[in-house]
Amino acid sequence: MTTAPTPPQATYPHPGYRHTAYRPVVLPDPDRDRHAWIAPTAATVLVLVLAPLALWYCLVVATQPADCGGTGCGQARNTALQLVYVTLYVSPVVTKAALITSWALPRKRRWRTLRAWMAVVALLPVLFVLLLLVTLPAG
Repeated sequence: MTTAPTPPQATYPHPGYRHTAYRPVVLPDPDRDRHAWIAPTAATVLVLVLAPLALWYCLVVATQPADCGGTGCGQARNTALQLVYVTLYVSPVVTKAALITSWALPRKRRWRTLRAWMAVVALLPVLFVLLLLVTLPAG
């Protein structure tokens, strides 16, 4: 004679039971900064918009003949353009380093201030070049 198999012991809640009351509650980390992405994103977008604008404006301003008036171009214009060129030479390194740092910092509240400062530092060279070009002496 064959006997019927005995049913397995019922465990409560059994492994297939997925009621929310029996799931462990996972609380968010209180030190986690939920808004950590805002400063690096804003700086990245602004750099991507302003850097080509600054380069284009630099080319336009630098290729315009200065109104020298027959006495030779002014020393102030040449000095400002040299400062623009030096800033354009150094700014990719500074901007990339600051953006990478602001994105790579841990997403903790402790690093919020440094992340915001790195985002500002990433924008400074581009804004400095634009400021120099807008206030460039006439001749």
